[in-house]
Amino acid sequence: MHYTHLGRTGLRVSRLCLGTMNFGPETDEPTSFKIMDRAHEAGINFFDSANVYGRSQGRGATEEIVGRWFAQGGERRERTVLATKLYGDMGEWPNEGRLSALNIRRACDASLRRLQTDYIDLYQMHHIDRGTPWEEIWEAMEVLRLQGKILYVGSSNFAGWHIAKAQAAAAERHFMGLVSEQSIYNLISRKVEMETLPAAADYGLGVIPWSPLQGGLLGGVVRKEREGSRRHQGRAAADIEARRPQLEQWEDLCAELGHEPATVALAWLLSRPAVTAPIIGPRTPDQLEGALDAVEVTLDDDTLGRLDAIFPGYKTSPEAYAW
Repeated sequence: MHYTHLGRTGLRVSRLCLGTMNFGPETDEPTSFKIMDRAHEAGINFFDSANVYGRSQGRGATEEIVGRWFAQGGERRERTVLATKLYGDMGEWPNEGRLSALNIRRACDASLRRLQTDYIDLYQMHHIDRGTPWEEIWEAMEVLRLQGKILYVGSSNFAGWHIAKAQAAAAERHFMGLVSEQSIYNLISRKVEMETLPAAADYGLGVIPWSPLQGGLLGGVVRKEREGSRRHQGRAAADIEARRPQLEQWEDLCAELGHEPATVALAWLLSRPAVTAPIIGPRTPDQLEGALDAVEVTLDDDTLGRLDAIFPGYKTSPEAYAW
């Protein structure tokens, strides 16, 4: 495994981040434990969760699974850089979601209980809260940091100007502010290249891409259809049909390179400026094994150019839409 600093911090994290969203609703607890154990064996020290994860098992269920895994001991917690998120509603009453000082305090304490730990390494805002002033948000985060309950603060799904506004407000308070941004980013979804990635790089935020395979579209869907190993229906089938020529070119290029499409998709993200670690969300141990190969794959300039031809990206703004 390779490691890098998370943005401008001194914190060293693995180049792959283990996403836990499937733990509970898609992956049972014993298998989730096996995946986390194997991730540690492979050198992955960066785990990501959120208080709302759990879906059919109930909000908070995923954090509880991670907490029970930590409770087994064996330095599981000590060897993990733990990231989780708040914002989504955890109940039906007012103030059970978003970023008021009240919810930040309550949400953090609840996550700590579920995760069976006394601190969170990276506490992330899952979405921008347009109804809460930054002075209130940063004061609440400062209190948590002084209490030793969190170490760093990150954002998720922020626009570039949200990052700029957050950092300006933090600077006025002599507070470190954001150290990371978690955005959807992959060969198909590249809009963050216009403003979010340049802002993150300029302010020293590490970028943590989610959905690196665009919901599986970059995972070899055309080949799997041909082999009869998987059939898609509904929206998934429509997405494949809409992009079939692109996906065929993509999979042909991956075959030429001798790597699985998912491996190449992750390797491409690892080559991007400001990217710290893509989030992988394996449902099975085998899916984790496939993702591990990506850190050893280097894509040359010719290959990167061919990928850009198949999946055109964006220039930074204003060049993306002006001169």
